[in-house]
Amino acid sequence: MKLHQKRTVVSMAAVAILAALTLACGYGSKNYPPVAGTMPAISQLSPDSVSAGGEAFTLTVTGSNFGAKAVVNWNGGAQTTTYVSGTQLTATVPASLIMSSGTAMITVTNPAIAGTGMYGSGGTLAETSSAVSFSIN
Repeated sequence: MKLHQKRTVVSMAAVAILAALTLACGYGSKNYPPVAGTMPAISQLSPDSVSAGGEAFTLTVTGSNFGAKAVVNWNGGAQTTTYVSGTQLTATVPASLIMSSGTAMITVTNPAIAGTGMYGSGGTLAETSSAVSFSIN
């Protein structure tokens, strides 16, 4: 075997050994599953009722653990939401949702957060608060 061929064989073997060691040491890409997110909680709605057939209004939701991208849900449907703080959100409720008397269920959802980087976490899951009743009189 010529010297050039021996160097090629040695180089290929060295690359194979380094690749095996890299993977064995845990430097390969890892997939971490998402973990539980922060659970929001609603303590108060303002207003807590409206008259059926009324105009669109702004609903203020007070509570805790609201994420910056939290969404107020009206009977499960996401509404246009403004983050005020970790304890307050406002949502625009269109007149079409209060045309008839009844009860609406209000929840807040903190959305899922995707994982970060090759060695980062797997992110968090979306979390939705317990429902609070809203009266349409």
